[in-house]
Amino acid sequence: MMDIYPVLCNKKQYLDLLLLADEQESMIDRYLERGEMFVLAENSEVKAACVVTEEGKGIYEIKNIAVYPQFQHRGYGKRLIFFLLEHYKARCHTMLVGTGESPEILSFYKQCGFVYSHRIPDFFTDNYDHPIFEKGKQLKDMIYLKIAIH
Repeated sequence: MMDIYPVLCNKKQYLDLLLLADEQESMIDRYLERGEMFVLAENSEVKAACVVTEEGKGIYEIKNIAVYPQFQHRGYGKRLIFFLLEHYKARCHTMLVGTGESPEILSFYKQCGFVYSHRIPDFFTDNYDHPIFEKGKQLKDMIYLKIAIH
């Protein structure tokens, strides 16, 4: 039985999972409390989590979405994305997500219907206290993708 439910308090209990997608706790602290958090569990075992923030004027942003490594490539991330798009459709016209320039991750979001929006140069080098690497490549720019919700 799969279930997706909100986490209303003690969000840091899932820090190990959130750190998979955003490896600096001080950066997670910037959005965790103001964001809405959801957890995906199957048979009462947590598989994935996400945090979404309201950015104003009908725009929301997925700040963090993570699936435990042993459960990746099984559709949990997509299930969470589609849940979010449905959950926010009454109050959101655009959902954003920012990520590093990783072909695998960009491909995942594009498969979910996201398209390129914009780029923030040097986001990772300016905002993190250490270099961030994905598959051996240092991340520098934040790539934003968007999807229109009807």
